[in-house]
Amino acid sequence: MKENIKNLNLLISYWLLITTVLVALIIIVGGLTRLTDSGLSITRWDLFSGILPPLTQADWINYFELYKKIPEFQLINFNMTLDQFKVIFFWEYAHRLLGKVIGLFYFIPLVIFSFLRCLNKKYIFNYYLILFLIVLQGVVGWYMVKSGLSERTDVSHYRLSAHLTLAFVIFTFLFWNYLKLTKKIKKINVDKFISLIIKLFFLLIIFQISLGALVSGLDAGTIYNTWPLMNGSFFPDDSLYKDLFKFSLLENPSLLQFTHRITAYIIFFIFMLIAILIFKNKNLVYLRKISMIIFSFVIFQIFLGVLTILSGAEILLASMHQIGSIILVSSTLILVFQSSEN
Repeated sequence: MKENIKNLNLLISYWLLITTVLVALIIIVGGLTRLTDSGLSITRWDLFSGILPPLTQADWINYFELYKKIPEFQLINFNMTLDQFKVIFFWEYAHRLLGKVIGLFYFIPLVIFSFLRCLNKKYIFNYYLILFLIVLQGVVGWYMVKSGLSERTDVSHYRLSAHLTLAFVIFTFLFWNYLKLTKKIKKINVDKFISLIIKLFFLLIIFQISLGALVSGLDAGTIYNTWPLMNGSFFPDDSLYKDLFKFSLLENPSLLQFTHRITAYIIFFIFMLIAILIFKNKNLVYLRKISMIIFSFVIFQIFLGVLTILSGAEILLASMHQIGSIILVSSTLILVFQSSEN
């Protein structure tokens, strides 16, 4: 009996882990979709019928004609050829197809596990909450795309940020439940203050990711391409300090880039505090290895961020910067899990 339960938990853990990897993959593809300005190439929300790509020349022409009706084509890409359209179509198609694969890969096993009563009652709410978030993400994704189909030449940066943040929320829930189910990582009794600081550090990373999406949505990475100063000044010369306390900050590319930079420094110093607290406490020796891993990723992520700025948000570097955020979130989640109360 125990062996059956063990095998069943292993199967469920694989299901959660593979879904987590798929979500990481769609975050990467979604980032490339944004970086290549491909997100508006498919102007319809084909929930079921959009599984197959265009198979004939007539199908391609039909999709291209639909794209020609939106402002992005009329005002920016009016010289685009059908072959060029196929390139941006590919990225958005891959992004949407992955979304459908994730939905089906998560939903079908969940139904089967529920029908067979294989799921631990302690975790079943979490599993259905994840399903709800995945469905919600599809709606938010279309809500984002819709913002760029009528009066704008791009999607709303607010909706882009919401879409990416929700993706990381789903990733977090999936990976957290995987860790809870496998329990391969030892949990340690940690001082409440240290545990709180670690959780704050994780929330700051999610906040930074949301800020990064706003920066990307306004193409704020293509300005002030110097570091550590912003064209010779600590603060952008086209703004005022008092503007940092106005809602208009979220509409200002210069201030968003500045805020994104400062938040990175805050994240670095908070983690230095965490590392000092961990290495000073002999009882937390088991946290030292993951702390060193996280420290390495924090430094590497800042390095990638600097290179992205210096390059004017070159696609490969910007994509690597986003991949770095996935790795940083994953490793930090392990630290949060290890340091949380049993």
